[in-house]
Amino acid sequence: MIKVSKLIHDYIQRDEDGNPSGTIRAIDDVSLDVKPGQFIAILGHNGSGKSTLAKHLNALLFPTEGAVWINGLDTRDQQYLWEIRQTAGMVFQNPDNQIIGQVVEEDVGFGPENMGVPTEEIWERVEESLKAVGMYEYRKKSPNRLSGGQKQRVSIAGVIAMHPRCIVMDEPTAMLDPSGRADVIRAALTLNKGEGITIILITHYMEEAIQADRIFVMDRGRIAMQGSPREIFSRVEEMQELHLDVPQVTLLAHTLRSRGVDIPEGILTSEELARAICPDAK
Repeated sequence: MIKVSKLIHDYIQRDEDGNPSGTIRAIDDVSLDVKPGQFIAILGHNGSGKSTLAKHLNALLFPTEGAVWINGLDTRDQQYLWEIRQTAGMVFQNPDNQIIGQVVEEDVGFGPENMGVPTEEIWERVEESLKAVGMYEYRKKSPNRLSGGQKQRVSIAGVIAMHPRCIVMDEPTAMLDPSGRADVIRAALTLNKGEGITIILITHYMEEAIQADRIFVMDRGRIAMQGSPREIFSRVEEMQELHLDVPQVTLLAHTLRSRGVDIPEGILTSEELARAICPDAK
């Protein structure tokens, strides 16, 4: 679905007159592959390059060096931009920047309408998309009356209505409360497991990454670590050196283990920890 090969991205710095004065390297020799239907999480502290990488996966940015292919299409080739952006939809951090309709169903139908989809099919797509994210009952409401989590689910529905094969989510829960974050991640998992849509989740909430098939950890524009959630979160000290947390239950289990409690590394849930501490408990 996605292939990134030796990607480099430099941002041009400009002086107060707007003249180029240098460059800042945001992505430095990144390579990765994402298979169809995978749920991928990309972690990293602020300035690590993860959001810059996300924008390359939707051809919002173009490589300074290296290459990015989306479903076999080279993002550097201008003739493929429309097809690439239909294949890999994008959900941004602030849903208010993505919602433009006065009514929920009109907003969700905006993308397919721009694609030239026939009117009857647009409404079919709107219905199926809103049902997929659990927002169908709100279809006649104004987005202004929705909570942050509900707005973000409407944003996701708008992307789904364009029938992408992949959805790139750039910190979609950063501005939401815990309930809203849970709603959005639940919707993403439903699309991934139920519909087979490839999900790329950029996040700084470690608990959200637990659900991923694979995690890439970025630091200073490079991929510093990669592996399954259990493999990544077993490396507590390395994550801390990268100024990143691990899930709280994982940290608790790690602390108990360091103090002599016989439990395995890489515990990801409270249920796993309970079973590890009391294996005979029902």
